[in-house]
Amino acid sequence: MPQIPQSLHELSVGQLSARSGAAVSALHFYESKGLISSTRTSGNQRRYSRDALRRVAFVRAAQRVGIPLATIRDALAELPEERTPNRADWARLSEIWRGELDERITQLHRLRDHLTDCIGCGCLSLETCVLSNPDDVNGEKMTGSRLMPERARLPGPGQPTGQP
Repeated sequence: MPQIPQSLHELSVGQLSARSGAAVSALHFYESKGLISSTRTSGNQRRYSRDALRRVAFVRAAQRVGIPLATIRDALAELPEERTPNRADWARLSEIWRGELDERITQLHRLRDHLTDCIGCGCLSLETCVLSNPDDVNGEKMTGSRLMPERARLPGPGQPTGQP
């Protein structure tokens, strides 16, 4: 892993990429989503402060456990003066995210456990189908197989159009 001299306070996108392990395109994407920020040199080149390394590490760690980028951005925005997240920040946020992850894990377990039921069905219209109808929410509104929105039917060839 390339070392960054302590005297260097700003990093080019290439240096940030090499040090963080994130692709340059990912860093540009993170910046477009407001997860990291840069300044521009007189030659219009991006420069990132050294703390961008920790922000990128934070983003990538959160992504690895399945946290959406919008949620990560909101968490970073809550930090005072857009400072770099520290251990206490991670502990607080991970506690909040734990509930979301537990719920997602429960849903994934239920999907896994019922997957073979749906494969045998074919039409995915089972009342208990966790793929197309979790908790039978569609059963409260309608009956039968209604996965696609109904469209007005056009008369087929040779059928009356309903016009005189």
